Amino acid sequence: MVNQQTKEKYADLALRTGVNLQENQALMINAPIEGADFTRIVARKAYEMGAKDVHINWADDELTRLKYENAPDEVIGSFPEWKVKLHDAYAEDGAAVLSIKATNPDLLKGIDSARVAMANKAAGEAMKNFRQYTMNDRITWSIISIPTGDWAQKVFPEKSREDAVDSLWDAIVNIVRVDKDDPIAAWEEHNKTLETAREILNRKKYKKLHFKAPGTDLELELPDGHLWKGGSAVSEQGTQFNPNMPTEEVFSMPHKYGVNGTVSSTKPLNYGGNLIDNFTLTFENGKVVDFQAEQGGETLKHLLDTDEGARRLGEVALVPNESPVSQSGLIFYNTLFDENASCHIALGKAYPTNLEGGSDMDANTLDKRGVNDSLVHVDFMIGSENLDIDGILEDGSTEAVFRNGTWALNVKG
Repeated sequence: MVNQQTKEKYADLALRTGVNLQENQALMINAPIEGADFTRIVARKAYEMGAKDVHINWADDELTRLKYENAPDEVIGSFPEWKVKLHDAYAEDGAAVLSIKATNPDLLKGIDSARVAMANKAAGEAMKNFRQYTMNDRITWSIISIPTGDWAQKVFPEKSREDAVDSLWDAIVNIVRVDKDDPIAAWEEHNKTLETAREILNRKKYKKLHFKAPGTDLELELPDGHLWKGGSAVSEQGTQFNPNMPTEEVFSMPHKYGVNGTVSSTKPLNYGGNLIDNFTLTFENGKVVDFQAEQGGETLKHLLDTDEGARRLGEVALVPNESPVSQSGLIFYNTLFDENASCHIALGKAYPTNLEGGSDMDANTLDKRGVNDSLVHVDFMIGSENLDIDGILEDGSTEAVFRNGTWALNVKG
């Protein structure tokens, strides 16, 4: 069982390394009601660090489910204006945003996927301005997770609810390095490793990447001026922070019109409270033109139909198979963790920060440079110990980037 001291260390890590909270800065926390005890620890520590305000947006899976079961379509398909104003006000004030993701993977199982898609689209449109703050690193933000009962029992179905929560706590603590004597120092070292990998890739300036694995043969063009990111980021104010904890990836953007071939998922995707599993996408000139799924096909269809950009890619991320998440041997049914076990790509919006000068470009310029735009950004996992990746250089020559699911390049210096 994870003790109080360990939870205090985790909260401290989230505030100091995650959002890197500054004195006299406000903090907004998105948290599950089931995690109230941990959230209070975070809030107390934030005030001790000099936060001027801590605001909590509580979420309750049971109430969310009840709403989908009972509310009329006009409610499901709208997003409250007061929530938009709340988020925009904190962003404009330069607040840090910490999100604690711990949703039941099967929360909306059996709910009409069209209603879920309607709600997701409404939220995406309403929160477009706020998302500009996070996706352009105008503020510091971070996503972490804590166990909740339903989620834990999905990961450990053979265990009692209490034992499952304890086991998931143990896994999370290990993966985010909170079990180390000095987690903050451990993350500084980890960030340096990811920085080395992204610097090597940025020097390579690959024109294309070619992914090959069972069920996957995908060629992915990278736009001129693309940048590889990973590990820590730096906000507009010059504050270093870690957007995802855990993170094991280095990532960039594909050219929105330059993706061709077929790719198969290697882990389940939890999207909108429903699981999509064993699915395949076929791309032509950047666009999904065919898809199949053993589970969650309707949910996948609604995702792809969100808007024009939802059928194109916004991210490509490289994660070696020896990452701590992969080595845990667990499927988390939580993208924050599963994407850090495996190479992945994302349908939807690209991060402008993955292009030289992208944060200062308008939508029209970004589009001309091949940067995808969408209301959604959904990562799904395509990596395994069987994945090979070749990099195609400017002169047309090819070299190994990944072999058998891990780096073929010397990224460890």
